[in-house]
Amino acid sequence: QVQLVESGGGLVQPGGSLRLSCVVSGIPFSDHALGWYRQAPGKERELVAIIRNNGGLVYVDSVKGRFTISRDNAKNTVYLQMDSLKSEDTAVYYCNADVTFWSQGPIPRDDYWGQGTQVTVSS
Repeated sequence: QVQLVESGGGLVQPGGSLRLSCVVSGIPFSDHALGWYRQAPGKERELVAIIRNNGGLVYVDSVKGRFTISRDNAKNTVYLQMDSLKSEDTAVYYCNADVTFWSQGPIPRDDYWGQGTQVTVSS
């Protein structure tokens, strides 16, 4: 049974930083591409960043240069370092433990989501 536990969210002022963590169990962690997604109120869930099993990285344009995704295979953990946060980054952030690349783009596995962690950027 796959389990994902996210942590690290909170309230931060614009320009501040947060580091999200997602601990994954129940799968061969190092074999999988992992992703961070977010969902703002009234909007659909969107991709933030992906890290492939070979370390390759994908970022959505709006976070390039501000966010960094990384993984520690020994700890079965994926991280999202978020710097220079903006109010538009406010959302619930979710990690996904199995992102597959298709011709139409990366697709997260439906049953491999964490519970989400709230990030609020406000002064």
